[in-house]
Amino acid sequence: MLKKRSFYIGFRDVILALHGFWLPCLLAWQDISVRYKRSKIGQFWLTLNTLVYISSLGLIFGTLFRLKLHEYLPNICAAILTWNFINSSISDGCLAFINSDSVILQVNLPFFMHIIRTVARNLIIFGHNIVIYPIIAIFVGYSINFHVFLIIPGIFFILINLLWVCVILSVLCTRFRDLHQVVTSILQIVFYATPVVWDVKVLPSTVSPLLFEMNPFYNFIDLVRQPLMGHSPHTNEWLFCGILAVVGWCVALCILGKYKRRIAYWL
Repeated sequence: MLKKRSFYIGFRDVILALHGFWLPCLLAWQDISVRYKRSKIGQFWLTLNTLVYISSLGLIFGTLFRLKLHEYLPNICAAILTWNFINSSISDGCLAFINSDSVILQVNLPFFMHIIRTVARNLIIFGHNIVIYPIIAIFVGYSINFHVFLIIPGIFFILINLLWVCVILSVLCTRFRDLHQVVTSILQIVFYATPVVWDVKVLPSTVSPLLFEMNPFYNFIDLVRQPLMGHSPHTNEWLFCGILAVVGWCVALCILGKYKRRIAYWL
């Protein structure tokens, strides 16, 4: 009975936040605008920095491992762009309530609005950075086909999973402040354990495919990388991310509903 009540409280908070989703989205845009207020290039400094990073990393690793840059550069570009979006969303999501403490203590808003603001801010940055892919694809002569439109449902699946992850982590990190550092360290390890800068084809035949197929981050990245590379993501990847979203949201709503009244006291 208590779990049902917690689920209902969390669900109601999310619904109220979605009714006024324009507010956190507007605040997310303002966050980026304020950061680059007096800059000549503005938000596109993010794009320029990412372009230099991807190009350097791609050329170094591609030359080092004697890979075909025609395929490797677009591949690593799509993977890193998606990883940066996921990584920054989770990292910022840990501090969503902590960074919004002044608002939470003064204005009665649904807590999920602060999660939307965090993820929306990183989605806007991802939107700025995605223009890097066609630039690199044209530079190396890699063609893009109609599968690229599958990036839209791919991003949607990533979003619905990122939101529940941020809900859980924001509550836990508000209560246990050191947890954010732990999450940051884990994400660094996951980056190297996930096929982002390396390809699954380099793994020896003795390694089971389940090692990366059961990695949620690999599936998230593939939902964007495969369409950009001209392929359709595997059906199992769609199912995996869909089931993960359902289970994750059930847990997240229960946690949010149970601890919602305590968050203000933890700030």
